[in-house]
Amino acid sequence: MRILRPRAIVGSGRLVQRVRRVWTYAYDKFIRHALKFGVVGLAGYLIDVGVFNVLRLDWLGDGWWSDPLGAKFVSVTCSTIATWFGNRYWTFRENRRKNVVLEFVEFTAIAVVGLGISLGCLWVSHYVLGFDNLVADNISGNVIGLVLATLFRFLLYRYWVFSPKRADGFAALQEKERLAAEAAVLGLPPQTVRDV
Repeated sequence: MRILRPRAIVGSGRLVQRVRRVWTYAYDKFIRHALKFGVVGLAGYLIDVGVFNVLRLDWLGDGWWSDPLGAKFVSVTCSTIATWFGNRYWTFRENRRKNVVLEFVEFTAIAVVGLGISLGCLWVSHYVLGFDNLVADNISGNVIGLVLATLFRFLLYRYWVFSPKRADGFAALQEKERLAAEAAVLGLPPQTVRDV
């Protein structure tokens, strides 16, 4: 039987503290956003798949929107608008931008590239490989294409559109206001507070 020495107990306490710090840092910087993005993405996914299948089954009539690519275009457009609201007001709310129009344009540009990824998978499956039934269209567009597009979107939304380092983000503006208030209290120019 091995007897634990006080030094080993203290050492394991430090390890636990380090693990907690790493976990807290990872959670604050990445995991929290990824989980919220997943919930918003699930809602977007349900909208995307639902609209896609309604259009593919001609429930809204026959037209360009009932073809595989047209249906995917419309369904992704609907889900993009819904997920912008979810990501702006919940997932990345502390990093929202003051310039809403620019934020939406950047968000949409990334979504369009993500749409291209989904459409590319669907196009290859449907037109190149000849898998031209509803199940194959769903697998290529709503599973493979969506997984690849979602990974691409999350990384660019998190680190570009809603980056905490954006100068016009709410977090950056609040930091500037805090620094200006500290400078006023200390009687210093605002740019010197950071160095104090």
